[in-house]
Amino acid sequence: MYAALVLGTRDYVRKNGFRSVVLGLSGGIDSALVATIASDAIGPENVYAVLLPSRYSSEGSVVDAEDLVKRQGVNARTVPIAGMVEAFEEQLDLHGLAAENLQARIRANVWMALSNEDGHLVLTGGNKSELATGYSTLYGDSAGGFGPIKDVFKLTVWDLARWRNAQAGKDSPLLHPFAQEPIPEAIIVKEPSAELRPGQRDRDSLPDYALLDPILTDYVERDMGRDALVEAGHDPALVERAIRLVDIAEYKRRQYPPGPKITPKNFGRDRRLPITNRWRELAQG
Repeated sequence: MYAALVLGTRDYVRKNGFRSVVLGLSGGIDSALVATIASDAIGPENVYAVLLPSRYSSEGSVVDAEDLVKRQGVNARTVPIAGMVEAFEEQLDLHGLAAENLQARIRANVWMALSNEDGHLVLTGGNKSELATGYSTLYGDSAGGFGPIKDVFKLTVWDLARWRNAQAGKDSPLLHPFAQEPIPEAIIVKEPSAELRPGQRDRDSLPDYALLDPILTDYVERDMGRDALVEAGHDPALVERAIRLVDIAEYKRRQYPPGPKITPKNFGRDRRLPITNRWRELAQG
């Protein structure tokens, strides 16, 4: 699976005429894995990571991102966005989700600007769990030219990170010869967060991934309906919530960049639904 992600990323970069990639490095597991895949694919010297701390970025996230940069030897720069956000807020009175999404879109503007300036391909860090549920900001963290882990569920992201760390120091024609684990353990064990508001955690908006991902796998990849999912042992309320999230997020997925396929059914080619429809699956009986 990891080899497919590396090969897909390498081929897309090279065969489309790019020499380098740029990505936002948040200190979270998704961007850490994307950076590692990119380093293995085209060499860390061709990977440009951008740290974009905001007023809500934890000190640990910044430190963890800097640790990854040192371990892998990728190029890195820090572009604080607090001042940019404040400039927008002086002109627009935004609250709640609108204010959160503003930060994500400002970050994307920085990536795209550096892409235009230096010719980098922008790598997008969203995983399949986020794509399935629409847990992303349109024209924000979903912006970019290629999504290396768009067909990788969140639980598998952690599995791949641990597997890649276990290969450190081993000779392999596929992997870059990092002397130490390329992904800091602190990134792997921390609770995931978009850090767009104080104390934000993914579990504030989504069910626990240990419960969510099995439902998404059965619904998206096995085409199991509501009643079949419940009969398989999934919680009925959680099933209905997950189905609703997946069904209303198709418009976001249509606007997401391409990425490698590693599962039996991916979004975009294998699973296509009408964006506009009023059909909703109801329980039988």
